[in-house]
Amino acid sequence: MTDTLRVLYGTFKLRIGLAIMLCAVAGAAVTPGALEPWKLTLLAIAVLLSSASAGAFNQYAERHLDAEMARTRNRPFVTGRLHAGPMWLSIIILLTLVPVAAVAITVNGLAAAYVFLGAFVYGIVYTMWLKRTTAWNIVFGGLAGSFAVLAGAAAMSTTLGPEAVILALVLFLWTPPHFWSLAIVYRDDYARANVPMLPVVIGNARAANVILAHTVALVALSLTPVLFGCGWIYFVGALLGGSHFLMTSIKLARRPGRDTARVNFHASLIQLSLLLAGAILDAAVGT
Repeated sequence: MTDTLRVLYGTFKLRIGLAIMLCAVAGAAVTPGALEPWKLTLLAIAVLLSSASAGAFNQYAERHLDAEMARTRNRPFVTGRLHAGPMWLSIIILLTLVPVAAVAITVNGLAAAYVFLGAFVYGIVYTMWLKRTTAWNIVFGGLAGSFAVLAGAAAMSTTLGPEAVILALVLFLWTPPHFWSLAIVYRDDYARANVPMLPVVIGNARAANVILAHTVALVALSLTPVLFGCGWIYFVGALLGGSHFLMTSIKLARRPGRDTARVNFHASLIQLSLLLAGAILDAAVGT
């Protein structure tokens, strides 16, 4: 049973899904308005499920590519633990359509559209179109997190405020340095599989400089919501997480390699966690 749960957790990429869900909650937190707790809970679950469906479709569609990479060759659709047939494809599709429909019925159509777009961009635009064709694949693939923020904001108000728009842009800027750091760690894997991740195309040193530039813009932008109403808890979270991420990005630019890239990858997760936690706690305590 434990092994089955571990397989499903990995297949549906629930670690990423939980982060995307928190993006939606943060989007709601920074947006003025009122929403019944059960509706916010339903929205959060809908974002989690739609993100999970996109993650599972990514593994379903890329099973032949995953087989070429050491990092992914043991995924269930590669090994045959899960059979890549019509049943799983139907489950994946339903895990998108049912939550989107539930949000449309109980919350509003705009929030539902953003939930759908988040799953569509990652599952179709990134996985099926961009990943194998351009080094900027993850830049546009990162819109999935941005749409989650907008879904949460739209649930509170169909008029998007500057805080939600800025937070969505922060997520857009966060994804590339986060993923490119991981791509430096697994550069050989991507090169072997002919996936044009940025470090494969321009080398680790130049990619590290691009990561640093993204991080500088990301950290600077992440502090600006305080000008539009976010309080001191958000500011402290954004400042602490951003400073840490910026320092590790500088170290990566100075010594571009697997070890510094791995540290930077984890720093990006810390930065995002503190940012989202700050936004949510700010709203909870009313600062």
